Amino acid sequence: MLTFDTKSGTKVLLFFEICKFICTYENFFVILCPNFDNKQILYSMKNIINRALVAKKKSILSLSLCLFAALSLCAQEVDKAKVTANAEAAAKAGADLQKLEQAEKAWKFDGTVGLNAAATGLVNWAAGGKNNVNGIAYAKLHLLYHKNAIAWETNFDTDFGLTWIQQKEDPFQKSSDNIKLATKFGWEFHKDFYLTVLGSFQSQYALGRQYQDGYNPIISKWLAPSYTDISVGIDYKHSVNGADFSVYLSPIAGRITTAYTGNTWNERYTKEMWLANNTTQTEADWTPAIYQELMDKHQDLRSMLQNGQGTIGYDQDGNKVYRNARAEFGLSFKGSIAYTYKDFKLSTTLALFTPYQGKGYNVYEKWLEKNPGKGRDDYNQAGYYFDYSNNNRYFGNFDVDWDVALSYQFLKCLQVTLQTSLKYYPGTLIAAEEGGNPIERERVQFKGIIGIGVGYSF
Repeated sequence: MLTFDTKSGTKVLLFFEICKFICTYENFFVILCPNFDNKQILYSMKNIINRALVAKKKSILSLSLCLFAALSLCAQEVDKAKVTANAEAAAKAGADLQKLEQAEKAWKFDGTVGLNAAATGLVNWAAGGKNNVNGIAYAKLHLLYHKNAIAWETNFDTDFGLTWIQQKEDPFQKSSDNIKLATKFGWEFHKDFYLTVLGSFQSQYALGRQYQDGYNPIISKWLAPSYTDISVGIDYKHSVNGADFSVYLSPIAGRITTAYTGNTWNERYTKEMWLANNTTQTEADWTPAIYQELMDKHQDLRSMLQNGQGTIGYDQDGNKVYRNARAEFGLSFKGSIAYTYKDFKLSTTLALFTPYQGKGYNVYEKWLEKNPGKGRDDYNQAGYYFDYSNNNRYFGNFDVDWDVALSYQFLKCLQVTLQTSLKYYPGTLIAAEEGGNPIERERVQFKGIIGIGVGYSF
């Protein structure tokens, strides 16, 4: 290998061995330039070497440019037809591979599962408080089948949380409880537009109580409430820049709301309520006759849940009619966005439903006819709230469900999550303290959960 001294005295290596290799192995170089004369190639390369040796005091840059020019000249002589044919073959192979990959990915399964936990320990803490531990397990699963004009999508969202508080009364309290299962089957009749059949179910796992001093009344349980939707409509689905959009509208939608409690559960927890309100009594004082009397007065657990969840109706005299379920026919809308960027995931869903029915007759006026001299306060104290027989459930009054979930995964297994849920159901009564007294009325429901824990996204 030859070296030259520059003005600065630094030795620069010139890779003439490459040129010697080309001159020695003529056949190798001919493969690179099939349409170029062999002798002309050798002559050109030797010329370059000789000129470089003569001009060894010149800049190394000039020498490099000469060598690059010679190689470029040879490269231009490559058979363009062969290159074009090879490029077309590669493009066809790539298209076939893409089709194969799309066929393999007709099914897509992804989601997030995890466990968030937090603990607080206090020793001689002047500001007060109690030792507590809180844990929430959650899962958001998504299954999609999409091939040709058929799309079938299923989502399962669930969470359950418990809090342990260092106290004698009710040390374990439920902090979160949710089940949501939805599936929709669609046929693409136009680009991004699907004729769709949708079914969904919502409920909870365990008893829900209103925690307060003393007795904690039961306000919800499995199937009390539950919401089952079946509908047919048009679904618009589109994906752009990592975000999946869906807008679903159904003018043919049915909703079944339940507030069901079996006889065994009803008697068990009705006795619990009776003992809490009659502190001088014991379990030995409880009799079937007392239970029957409470049911006749609709002061049993089943009646309480049906009144709170709005499954009740009214007869023509304005009297309440208690029912395990309420079926409605109406209009449904559902919009959703799912976005993924590296380890960050965002999903949000807004669901609306309104029944087609009207207001019905005025229950309050009927009650006043039967109770002359009474007023609004007496009406409310008697356990009545709605002015109309359809419990404020008429066209234009929407059930609202809006869920948002954010997650960011780091260090492969740790995850930060934020989940919010906002609900509003006309006809659903929720008790809260107002002026020192518990008042039942329709209210906006909101739940927010933020946590850091072990999680896995796939």
